[in-house]
Amino acid sequence: MRVENDIIQDGEGEQTLSAIMRRGRTFREILLPAVVLILWPFAVYATSPSASDTRPRIVAFGDSLTAGLGVQANESYPAQLQRRLNDLRYPYRVINAGVSGDTTAGGLRRVPWILNNKPELVILELGANDGLRGLDVDQVKHNLQQIIEQLRKAGATVILAGMKLPPNYGPDYTTRFEAIYPALAKEYDLPLIPFFLDGVGGASSLNQADGIHPTTEGYEIIVEQVLKVLEPVLSKHTHTP
Repeated sequence: MRVENDIIQDGEGEQTLSAIMRRGRTFREILLPAVVLILWPFAVYATSPSASDTRPRIVAFGDSLTAGLGVQANESYPAQLQRRLNDLRYPYRVINAGVSGDTTAGGLRRVPWILNNKPELVILELGANDGLRGLDVDQVKHNLQQIIEQLRKAGATVILAGMKLPPNYGPDYTTRFEAIYPALAKEYDLPLIPFFLDGVGGASSLNQADGIHPTTEGYEIIVEQVLKVLEPVLSKHTHTP
């Protein structure tokens, strides 16, 4: 796998979001207007399962990395995950609830819409935009706590996707930000995807021209990473009376 020179890679092969600060302006430019949030419920309604579809639902809840910005709708990670689950004969319906530019605060406001889909499981991928804006780490963590608590109170199982930042924000901020996810996973006993973009972030052949959003092939890798955490949860749910 090709990795750009400015990617941070430790001895475990774990990659951080990279070159993003060099493209920080580009990243901010892709944050869509607030009108996206206004229109989002209608988009979800249009793609949500019909009343006749009784399969339990997995909601992919996130930002542009979940929405699939820049790829065809059927190549986003939720769509590819649906096909993999079908192949593996897991009787679940995956709903794409990604909104480009979303933050943890925006996600918190969207929780009622998420719950309208009556999810059995929620894959929560939020926080990258907060970190890249340098937002207060304690507030980001608090927002995620509120999202997790509301989802769990409604009976949904939450799988948390971790995120990492480039070193440009300094070691204190990046360390505190990245520690949010394992800390929340421990606090709430959640299955954790350590780094959502592991194996994809920074690889030019797996990302679009902006260097930020995965290609179809990049999402294929992400889906396999998600499945490593998701499958044990699905197996447990499937065998629970």
